[in-house]
Amino acid sequence: SKTYQRVRGYVDKTRPVKINIGERRKPHPEDRPGFLRVDSVHQGDFDGIKGLYHINLVDEITQFQFIGSTPRISENFLLPLLEALLEAFPFVVRGFHSDNGSEYINKRVASLLAKLHVQEFTKSRARRTNDNALVESKNGSVVRKHLGYAHIPSRFATKVNAFAQQVLSPYLNFHRPCFFPVKITDSKGRVRKRYPYDRMMTPYDKLKSLPNADQYLKTGVSFEQLDAIAYSVSDNDAAQRLNQARAELFRFINKSQKSAA
Repeated sequence: SKTYQRVRGYVDKTRPVKINIGERRKPHPEDRPGFLRVDSVHQGDFDGIKGLYHINLVDEITQFQFIGSTPRISENFLLPLLEALLEAFPFVVRGFHSDNGSEYINKRVASLLAKLHVQEFTKSRARRTNDNALVESKNGSVVRKHLGYAHIPSRFATKVNAFAQQVLSPYLNFHRPCFFPVKITDSKGRVRKRYPYDRMMTPYDKLKSLPNADQYLKTGVSFEQLDAIAYSVSDNDAAQRLNQARAELFRFINKSQKSAA
């Protein structure tokens, strides 16, 4: 405030630090899968006890999504989980886009992406809130919906991570339909997006619907293998298994916390 500046006499303004890691632009996948958006979701702190973090990765074109959980987002915890999530995608990962958080914009993450032959490392632009909108919307519609807003202590990260990777992620990719946009040009020449119900499909069905979809798969991965996963259980049974596993997970967490108290 002006009063503070007058009394203080001298104000040292914040000096932004330029970090030359990642290209500051929006990705351009051009209808190719493999351009991922990433974000972190914190499960809150309570009475000085740190909550765990979720790492949320979403492909822009197919909406394939993998979620993992970690007790902290320091490099020693984050990097192994991030590598496992990147390896879980059935298609080649071509791009990695994050906001400007230091957990992703650092040399060790850049080295990991180079090791995995990820061609593009991009980060959100200033005052462009839509640059990472897809994964941020999934934070609410998926992560918060299934794992809630309540505090989960970091000591339960292993249990929650097992649920997220082994139960939740397969359900999202093979059994949960998503809206996909259709671009329409209006009378004024502006391109608008519409989300018709008849274009709803699972991320896996979207992947298979792409022209020459086999070309995008990783070496050693085939649609026959993925079909076996997708059709091993019905959508309704998969949803029921998800709800049962989630209920068991939170019963375990609640029971453990009551015992500790």
